[in-house]
Amino acid sequence: MSLFRKKNIEQMLVARAQNTGLKRALGALDLTFLGVGAIIGTGIFVLTGTGAVQAGPALMLSFLIAAIACGFAALAYAEFASTIPIAGSIYTYSYATLGELAAWIIGWDLMLEYGLATSAVSVGWSGYLQSLLSGFGISLPVALTAAPGALPGHATLFNLPAFLVMMAITWLLSRGVRESAKINNLMVGIKVTVVLLVIVVGVFHVKPANWHPFMPNGWNGVFGAAAVMFFAFIGFDAVSSASEEVKNPKRDLPIGIIASLGVCAVLYVAVAAVVTGIVPSAQFANISHPVSYALQVVGQTWVAGFIDLGAVLGMLTVILVMAYGQTRVIFAMSRDGLLPAALSRVHPKYSTPYLTTWMVGIFFGLIGALVPLNVLAELINIGTLAAFSMVSIAVLVLRRTHPDLPRAFRCPGVPVVPLLAVAACVFLMVNLSSVTWMAFVVWLLIGLAIYFGYSRKRSLLAK
Repeated sequence: MSLFRKKNIEQMLVARAQNTGLKRALGALDLTFLGVGAIIGTGIFVLTGTGAVQAGPALMLSFLIAAIACGFAALAYAEFASTIPIAGSIYTYSYATLGELAAWIIGWDLMLEYGLATSAVSVGWSGYLQSLLSGFGISLPVALTAAPGALPGHATLFNLPAFLVMMAITWLLSRGVRESAKINNLMVGIKVTVVLLVIVVGVFHVKPANWHPFMPNGWNGVFGAAAVMFFAFIGFDAVSSASEEVKNPKRDLPIGIIASLGVCAVLYVAVAAVVTGIVPSAQFANISHPVSYALQVVGQTWVAGFIDLGAVLGMLTVILVMAYGQTRVIFAMSRDGLLPAALSRVHPKYSTPYLTTWMVGIFFGLIGALVPLNVLAELINIGTLAAFSMVSIAVLVLRRTHPDLPRAFRCPGVPVVPLLAVAACVFLMVNLSSVTWMAFVVWLLIGLAIYFGYSRKRSLLAK
């Protein structure tokens, strides 16, 4: 029964009211910008091309399907975040509702999601930076531009720009959450402006004939692209990991989670409609910067340059927010005794988990430098879909075990909405490749070995 021991929610809330060492400096606008900063990135600037080849112009539907699946889960996240505003996101929620083993599994999943997300976005950032530099006649040595085997026909060894950007973001995060939020808000403003520029300029170059056939690969192509495009929406859940650094979590967390997802869903569908209307979908094969490429095709090179610049600056916020989320999950797991205590030590000057931030940054910086983007994207998706399924189940459990617990936000349509979230996530997981499933199972087995060999005996609840 020790596998199902749960944390006491009332004790968690009392502890939260005391000083945990983390600085409470974020409001609703900061959280919304954190969410938008985490969501708009490699998914829209890079993977749009992959999705267009797979789904054709029906990529618009793929984005919509992925957004609906995320929307169901977002409502569950909003209820938990406002009710149990504790660092750790769904890991913490699972610990209080489903028990320690489920919490460990989901925390281990989140490490995979957030960590590989930073790696994947650093690779996309590297591609756009190189595209931007090429406009000035600057090129890096080929060996240092991509992971081994990422460019067929070229001898590549290490993605140096991807590694360096991870080190820069890690340094910024180690300095403090308030400073990181200010930089994030500025970058998000630039990024949203660039996306709106794509829509406003691109709409005048759309040729409706390019939308035919609308679904060249049928519904299989649409669903397969939705399973990959799901990656484009990952990030709103990172907002909940900021719970202990929010000034008014009961009001601000639901606003940040739902608003950021809604804004990005509208922008994504509009961008998909524009780029597939400008360029026939098949032409996006092997294009690492599809959004700027579409504008280049119609001679809008000045806009394409702005897009490259906006992507380079905007994707920095994705790395920042996802890395931030991961360090807070590890911080919470360490504080509970499931990971070494050193990982939850807070820097006396910067009020950040300093050691954890640098360990995570260096490790996943190397992953981004050495692993191709397409491999990273699917691995991230399966871990995230599993996490979203768990939080939806946990909402149902919490409603039954703690019906009178004060809730500032209540997920509507319970139990239908959480069950739809689970069904949508499982459906998208089924559409991922068998190799992705194998890698996920291996990651899960490693996590279970660590739990039974180390964490189970050292858990604070065990003592």
